[in-house]
Amino acid sequence: MSITDALLAFSLAAVLLTITPGLDTALILRTAASEGRKQAWQAAIGINLGCFLWGAMIAFGLGALLATSELAYTILKWCGALYLSWLGLQMIVRPREQFELAQSDGKQSSNWFVRGMLGNLLNPKIGVFYISFLPQFIPANHSPIAWTFILVMIHIALTFVWFAMLISATQRIGRVLKQPKFTQWMDRITGGIFILFAVKLAMSKAS
Repeated sequence: MSITDALLAFSLAAVLLTITPGLDTALILRTAASEGRKQAWQAAIGINLGCFLWGAMIAFGLGALLATSELAYTILKWCGALYLSWLGLQMIVRPREQFELAQSDGKQSSNWFVRGMLGNLLNPKIGVFYISFLPQFIPANHSPIAWTFILVMIHIALTFVWFAMLISATQRIGRVLKQPKFTQWMDRITGGIFILFAVKLAMSKAS
């Protein structure tokens, strides 16, 4: 895969994955609607810092892992392919009926930056997803560490754009996201993307 192909493919996939309703989207919508734009932006910055920290951990760990042996690469490849396949099938077979906004819990921190960051850092699914998803977009003969950071920064940039849209049009976008048919189709489309990438990952070879 060339550099251009890798960037275009990842950007397209990242856009679709970013706009699929999830916990981060729920937190931003709920915060913007009930607390205000300032607090929503604090949560957005915290969420993306959490993504960056996960990316840093994955970048250095992934770089060391892929540099050790072909066996390590093969194990990672098949674990990632199986995880993405399972995730994709779950989203296709059992799409969500509705998308619920996150509810405030008085016991949680009132600092929305901290809440957004910890929400990502304490979610191991993000680390598992990154290590399963990112390797297939690293061009052959390029540094896994550098390219993991590049891809994570692209994901973060796209997420900021999406959060800006959510914050600026909270009520309108929130109504669309809560439509059952929208949520179901987004889950199915994203699930199909996961399965396609799982097949691609399974067929890949160490550079």
